[in-house]
Amino acid sequence: MDLDLTPEQELVRDTVREFARDRVAPVAEELDRESRFPYELVRELGELGLMGLPIPEEYGGAGGDTVSYALAIEELTRIDSSVAITVAAHTSLGTMPIFLFGSEEQKRKWLPELASGTKLAAFGLTEAGAGSDAGATRTTAELRDGNWVVDGSKMFITNAGTDISGCVTITARTGEDEISNLIVSNGTAGYEISAPLKKLGWKASDTRELSFRDCAVPEGNLLGPRGQGFHQFLEILDGGRISVAAMGVGLAQGAYDLAFAYAQEREQFGKKISRFQAVQFRLADLATEIEAGRALTLRAAWLKDRGRPFAREAAMAKLYTGELSNRAANWSLQIHGGYGYMDEYAISRLYRDQKILEIGEGTNEVQRMVIAKHLGL
Repeated sequence: MDLDLTPEQELVRDTVREFARDRVAPVAEELDRESRFPYELVRELGELGLMGLPIPEEYGGAGGDTVSYALAIEELTRIDSSVAITVAAHTSLGTMPIFLFGSEEQKRKWLPELASGTKLAAFGLTEAGAGSDAGATRTTAELRDGNWVVDGSKMFITNAGTDISGCVTITARTGEDEISNLIVSNGTAGYEISAPLKKLGWKASDTRELSFRDCAVPEGNLLGPRGQGFHQFLEILDGGRISVAAMGVGLAQGAYDLAFAYAQEREQFGKKISRFQAVQFRLADLATEIEAGRALTLRAAWLKDRGRPFAREAAMAKLYTGELSNRAANWSLQIHGGYGYMDEYAISRLYRDQKILEIGEGTNEVQRMVIAKHLGL
């Protein structure tokens, strides 16, 4: 069993690590404080080929594998979660449905702009009454005179309301016991986007409520066969969990990095606090758990790249790294002491950004349900 990264994967990791350190880190605190979307960084990420990393070159992507994509998301999250989720939601949730289930005509129409980062894509699944129970969607779409007329709303949707947002793929009931997915272009009459939602963390990412009132979507925007939406979004969520697991690893690594550096600087009782066994043991535990979380995540990505079943491994990775990032952010802030509670220290931002990793893309409880099902329970 070869656990080494390929030269191409190492190049992606190192390139994104350098970009995150040199371009994201200097502005991350400011973007968070101002709740400002990172347009310039997204443009540069697009130029690097990172907004369509796993999309084939024939559709304008970089043609990278899932392992490379997971490494890229980890490195971005290590510095800033808002930038990372912008890339992850655009790629895994917004662009992937069109690549996986779209017709050739739909792929040619949408993917080049999305894979280049010229336009952003979103995925509208969650509703006010349909969170963990995603199949409880109440948004409807009725076929009338060559158009799907959509009525309903979506909640907590990432990337739908920026100046460069191009489309959102939404789940809707196209029959009494039938869910389908539809691509809705930004600017479509009857499609309304709320003001940005105020959040605990991820403040520089775009999160909105979407409303549809007599919104006429061309019949040709149906994604895949009618009635396949439920199975489609389950597959999308399986893949998306790899990217969120990578975010969990990245945030844990970032929190560890901050705690390690601070422990080597801070003095108490006449010596660096890194000399105290209590601090050493915390850092030793974190370093060990981060390696385990990274291995789980890359294993799921590796299985996906080989066309093998990966849903169980993705759920395990997402569950483990979500809880790991919680411990890492908490322990790192504890090591920082009172200074960690101040917004001028980066750990306070990581602490706030962490919690959503245990909620989005399926809560910890949902992951345990998925894992139990795969175990045959």
